Amino acid sequence: MRNIVLIGFMGTGKSTVGRRLAQSLAWNFADTDYEIGEVTKLSVSEIFRRHGETRFRSEERIVVERLSQEEKLVIATGGGTVLNPSNWRALAENGIIISLYATLEVILNRIGHRNDRPLLRNTREEIESLWSERQPYYEKADFTIDTTFKTIDEVVSEILALLGGMAIHEFTRMAKD
Repeated sequence: MRNIVLIGFMGTGKSTVGRRLAQSLAWNFADTDYEIGEVTKLSVSEIFRRHGETRFRSEERIVVERLSQEEKLVIATGGGTVLNPSNWRALAENGIIISLYATLEVILNRIGHRNDRPLLRNTREEIESLWSERQPYYEKADFTIDTTFKTIDEVVSEILALLGGMAIHEFTRMAKD
């Protein structure tokens, strides 16, 4: 495992959990939306407004390809990153994919109608539809952690326990070979 990739709908805690997890592991952290902003010198909202989602997804693809080649990196993806099969392949090839899940009600309470999230400018019904459409993609992750009623520290602890269990499993498997 080279990287840990956090996927999930907006508001599930990917960036916050990712930063804390990276600190706990003494790894680096990258947020794909932030990285896109660094490359384009535009915020996600500005890219959507000026150039549309297609341009954003193109920039996202380039960033994902670059980040997926690194090692010991915790990557927080945008909510739609894994809709692109090329992104999924690149991220899965060099990392473990962990989906962070929360109920739609909790997500809406966490993020409200923030202006920095282009897709939250839609109606509640449109957001609910988007959330439902994306769930099958998130369910393909190696592991899913429900963040609905957990603190950031609880989620990080759960991920660390999961990784510790994986390490023991891998060590046991290698000892048998």
